[in-house]
Amino acid sequence: MAISELQWPAMVTALELKNAEQLARRLATDVAEQLRAAIAAKGGAVLVVSGGRSPVAFFQALAQEALDWSKVTVSLADERWVPVEHADSNEGLLRRHLLQGKAAKARFFGLYRNAASLDATALATDQALADLPPIDVLVLGMGDDGHTASLFPGSPNLQQGLQADGERRCLPMLAPSVPHQRLSLTRRLLAAAGFTALSVQGAGKLATLRAALAGDDLAQMPIRAFLHDPLRIYWCP
Repeated sequence: MAISELQWPAMVTALELKNAEQLARRLATDVAEQLRAAIAAKGGAVLVVSGGRSPVAFFQALAQEALDWSKVTVSLADERWVPVEHADSNEGLLRRHLLQGKAAKARFFGLYRNAASLDATALATDQALADLPPIDVLVLGMGDDGHTASLFPGSPNLQQGLQADGERRCLPMLAPSVPHQRLSLTRRLLAAAGFTALSVQGAGKLATLRAALAGDDLAQMPIRAFLHDPLRIYWCP
């Protein structure tokens, strides 16, 4: 099955790349183009990315792009509730693989706060996000269960997190099968991005997208909340 065989909603486009290296390069090129356009139009740009292992090649490719990085603010779609020094910190990942060389000039807006509880951290981050300018470019990933950012099926706050007109920008989230509690931006904030990309690899992720297209229950597969908005999907086998 190829990604071109799926029937996509009107505002979704899907690109099939040959391999992970080509996907990373193409995504980096397109993201850099969007950021340059935002800088030219507004004098600055906001980039929000997802963490995990899959985007590392993309981060490294993007760091090599010719951009006025001093005018770019970088943040995260989600974060694990661990200090930056922890091996599983998404902020730490970005600092190692994206915010290097010329890209180190970018401003970084982190989600983690050293607070007494996950709820207190999420509330403090939610309040701080009021100062983040609108997102120009958003790069999402997706799990085999259909989660995106840290909007996990079965998480207690999922319904609130998926509200298009919700009050919160950031919520505490629980991932059912992984050890760390999470912080996630909500659909309210994510869906307002000027350009949204979804980067996925492998037959398993393609099967997940196929299943997502076959239903409409957002709580069952949160990625569905983004499949009827403007979205560009980057996929490779």
